[in-house]
Amino acid sequence: MGFKRLLAGLGVGGASVETVLLDPNTVPGGVLHGEVRIQGGKVDQQIEGLGVGLQTRVEVEGGDTEHLQTVTFHKQQLGGAFQLAAGAAHVVPFALQVPFETPVTAVGGHQLRGMTMGVTTELAIDRAVDAGDLDPINVHPLPVQQAILEGFDRLGFRFKGADLERGHIRNTRQRLPFYQEIEYYAAPQYPGLNQVEVSFVADEHAVDVVLEMDKRGGLFTEGSDTFRSFTVPHSAARETDWAAYLHEWIHSVGGRRGWL
Repeated sequence: MGFKRLLAGLGVGGASVETVLLDPNTVPGGVLHGEVRIQGGKVDQQIEGLGVGLQTRVEVEGGDTEHLQTVTFHKQQLGGAFQLAAGAAHVVPFALQVPFETPVTAVGGHQLRGMTMGVTTELAIDRAVDAGDLDPINVHPLPVQQAILEGFDRLGFRFKGADLERGHIRNTRQRLPFYQEIEYYAAPQYPGLNQVEVSFVADEHAVDVVLEMDKRGGLFTEGSDTFRSFTVPHSAARETDWAAYLHEWIHSVGGRRGWL
């Protein structure tokens, strides 16, 4: 699963590397297990460092333009320096902790359109750093996230897309320099409503849930009734009928604004 290969060091004949994930499926706060397999080349080489990390693509806005930026947002070093003899094989197992804020990339067995996420491997050798191709992973929702997304499905909302945006959502437990937006087309029962966006910011205790209706005024508009945020402990994921909660909020706001 997830075999990737690269030449390490300067010139032909250097070491080669394979990163193998035992299982590419995980959840925020989970652990990815695998191993890095290094095969010595034609000459002895000094391995100065080896590490794995999580990498994704984030939308960055600047002025009137926006572009995608590759971001490695979590790194883990695997041991220290060592000498790799010509032709020798060296295997380094790893258990990569997945941060609780890691964006969701798959829901209900389906990849979220717009999301790219994977494990990257860096090998420092002969005073140069070689980076391997991305080994894709699937990040599935936590129970709180799953329950709320299921609420949208039950109401008839249709998934539109997901992206990552550089910036911070105020008054949340966010630590990463970006956040995820999951967008839904409004259900037919809510005429006049274009879409709803949901963002999750999790840690080991709870999930901050940020909802915005119709994207009027932007995610950071204060005092707008089209914006709602609340915190759900992990232990309380199934204590609320989320379809009913979402319907009540949408109907209340939409009725006052004449959308429904």
